[in-house]
Amino acid sequence: MPELPEVEVTRLGIAPYLEGQSIASVVVRNPRLRWPIPVNLSSILPQATIRRVTRRAKFLLLDCGIGTLLIHLGMSGSLRILQGGKTVFVDLPQKHDHFDLVLTDRTILRLRDPRRFGAVLWHSGNILQHPLLMNLGPEPLTEDFNAAYLFRRTRQCRANIKQMLMNNQMVVGIGNIYANEALFLAGINPKIASGRIGLKRYEILVQVVRTILSQAIAAGGSSLRDFINSDGNKGYFQNHYWVYARSNLSCKKCGHAIKQIKQGQRSTFYCTQCQR
Repeated sequence: MPELPEVEVTRLGIAPYLEGQSIASVVVRNPRLRWPIPVNLSSILPQATIRRVTRRAKFLLLDCGIGTLLIHLGMSGSLRILQGGKTVFVDLPQKHDHFDLVLTDRTILRLRDPRRFGAVLWHSGNILQHPLLMNLGPEPLTEDFNAAYLFRRTRQCRANIKQMLMNNQMVVGIGNIYANEALFLAGINPKIASGRIGLKRYEILVQVVRTILSQAIAAGGSSLRDFINSDGNKGYFQNHYWVYARSNLSCKKCGHAIKQIKQGQRSTFYCTQCQR
């Protein structure tokens, strides 16, 4: 599943083509995504202008003035830009191309989603009050995400630190890949209860989270299985993993074998020597 870096890379890729442009039409080939695509989009969106393309957690937000289009990539979704009918992709829609946003300059934003766990939704009110967004935690690349906040929120908390990092009500956008990587670089055992971690270690963890996410964005994200960015290229951050998907391989720091366990139905990778 695309995590925060992959969604941010997508946002950076599509924003220059969309911002300030007017919408000509909407094409819905298959409305049956995680939630049904609203049937009235084809009457609401034409003539609207896309003011800004922003992101909240793993949701892409297209501010159209009269409301906001929310797009989620789900497990396997990707957004692609087609310009004037000429692109490196085949222009004719393929089996899993479920949604097109067509602009007046003939640019098309196309959603491809083989597993159909993504979403295209519409909200006419304050977008931050949308039910999917209103209870989310802070963004990890902002000042609201800091050691004092984590320390305060985790007192008396028995949940392990990895599950805490992946809890969207605590902090958004940190999925399994980057939780594994951040905990390794912070030297924190993923099994330790988050309530047992002190302020100093949280200061290290916050800095590492920011660094690892920023590096992943700069590298175009991680391309595992389905993810490609809006111009069809793959990210390459997976080439720099310290522990993720490296079970039984030697730790790049100490040489001991990377261990793999299950936490909350997700695979955890860590070094028993480097992470305490």
